[in-house]
Amino acid sequence: MKTTVSDISRRYAAALKRHLKQSPGSNARAAHDLGLLAVAIGVETLDLARIHETAIVELLGKAHSVAGRAEMISRAEQFFAEAITPIEKTHRAAVEADGRVSRLHQTLRTRTAQSGAAARGVKRCVAQRQAAERALARSRTRLTGLLDESRRLEQRLRHLTHKILATQEENRQTISSQLRDEIAQALVAINLRILAMGKCGWSATETLKEEIATTQRLMRQSLETIHRFGQKIGQPQ
Repeated sequence: MKTTVSDISRRYAAALKRHLKQSPGSNARAAHDLGLLAVAIGVETLDLARIHETAIVELLGKAHSVAGRAEMISRAEQFFAEAITPIEKTHRAAVEADGRVSRLHQTLRTRTAQSGAAARGVKRCVAQRQAAERALARSRTRLTGLLDESRRLEQRLRHLTHKILATQEENRQTISSQLRDEIAQALVAINLRILAMGKCGWSATETLKEEIATTQRLMRQSLETIHRFGQKIGQPQ
């Protein structure tokens, strides 16, 4: 059967009456049990105070003297104090629980703020790393392009060098061929002049001198030709 406030009121009045009939200092266990029962059905301190006031007014009407009423009031206050102890403990527990909940909320808010700051820090680090990776990718692309351009320039330089060397070799061969032809012609002319001198039996001294001079001139021209083409061959192309 469900306990009501009316049941608490009747039980409280009966327990208080028994308490007042007992000797002072007797066990107040009944009051504590009533307090526990009040907590169980949700009776608050103010409600229990009204129940106590109703019960004590009725009992005081039966007192025969002022001293007797004073003693009843004093002992009734002890009974009431014992009865509300469980309720007060519940209130203190609730207050403490509220305090713990508040502290937990504050801790949670603090940790949430810290987590948010940490998340923002991580986000900034990720953004910085991504930016660094993009910059590195651009640098690699640029470096690859520079390496490719360097290879193309190197190949072009090799081609030009080969072409220059081939041209120089071709020029040397051309000059050498011209030199051989001119020297050969000069030597042929010298040889013909000498043969002519031998066949004709030159006797005139002046004529012989002229022929010798002509032959010497041809020889000098040949030497000059050799020297000139030698310089051309030695010059860079």
